[in-house]
Amino acid sequence: MADQYAHSDDNKRPTEIPALRWEEPPEGPVLVLLDQTRLPAEEVELVCTDAPALVEAIRSLAVRGAPLLGIAGAYGVALAAVRGFDVDDAAAALESARPTAVNLAVGVRRAHSAHQAVLARGGDPRQAAGAALAAARQLHREDAAASARMAGHGLALLDELLPGGGHRILTHCNTGSLVSGGEGTAFAVALAAHRAGRLRRLWVDETRPLLQGARLTAYEAARSDMAYTLLTDNAAGSLFAAGEVDAVLIGADRIAADGSVANKVGSYPLAVLARYHHVPFIVVAPVTTVDPETPDGASIEVEQRPGHEVTEITAPQAPTAGTEAGGGIPVAPLGTQAYNPAFDVTPPELVTAIVTEEGAVSPVTTEALAALCARSRQVTIS
Repeated sequence: MADQYAHSDDNKRPTEIPALRWEEPPEGPVLVLLDQTRLPAEEVELVCTDAPALVEAIRSLAVRGAPLLGIAGAYGVALAAVRGFDVDDAAAALESARPTAVNLAVGVRRAHSAHQAVLARGGDPRQAAGAALAAARQLHREDAAASARMAGHGLALLDELLPGGGHRILTHCNTGSLVSGGEGTAFAVALAAHRAGRLRRLWVDETRPLLQGARLTAYEAARSDMAYTLLTDNAAGSLFAAGEVDAVLIGADRIAADGSVANKVGSYPLAVLARYHHVPFIVVAPVTTVDPETPDGASIEVEQRPGHEVTEITAPQAPTAGTEAGGGIPVAPLGTQAYNPAFDVTPPELVTAIVTEEGAVSPVTTEALAALCARSRQVTIS
């Protein structure tokens, strides 16, 4: 494992700094990630030379977000294959790095299957590695295209539900180009509304405890010249009560067959608030986030994060001599136990619509989701 950091130019914008890319320098192929743990303080790239390095990057949230995790997982399999490591071991380690995010497993399996298929036909390891890399690159292209289609479908739905424009959208966590091969999921819809002159305000939840909203969504909104305001998670209720929210837009890490949505913790309370205040609660995610093998919300494995993320405050910073990177300032007594689920689950009856690249599902039912997934498979096959 030989990771290294490289600083990027300060004047680049998120759309010009890919969250992930494959490179082939003379010393061998690498996967280059924009280290999201260091944003917004600095734009630094992390270079992964093997699957264990990528697994650590995934677990530390240097690379994150459901669609991008799928892309990263596929490239991780390809990286192991091209560099001559054990591909089966790499696939197993990558797939288990974050259990709730179904896209990660989808991406890993897609590249792994392409690799195995070539070997099963009698191909050599070099050809199999090429197939794995081709599968990863294809997934990357598909996600970028899906992002654009989701933005279009989402904006059309907003205009249908909220005619007249002037949308005031509340979002949670981060769902922009930092989590996608394109411009994102929920954030891409808000960005489309902004470009069409129909976004009045983007309300950005800070997203405790790791502040993905404050660090990442605000970062992307500022660089896209969007009208946005940051708020603490527990201030959202006062916004609803004041009538300042027209719609909630979030992403998803896994959608069960019945339409239950696992997303960054704090999403479920927003759904409850939205229902009480008669505000649309809209989930934007690619079809690959729908997991037909997970029957309902109770069947979703929710990742538990380390307690120190709650008991300490950590600011993005570059590692310095004599200190541990990511070390935080204690905000609770020593020995305090913390409850720190990475996600919560919103039941389908609280979801106004699920928007995918194949269109929107509303109302959200098992049958409607199954039909959407079947339609998506037909489009892929044709």
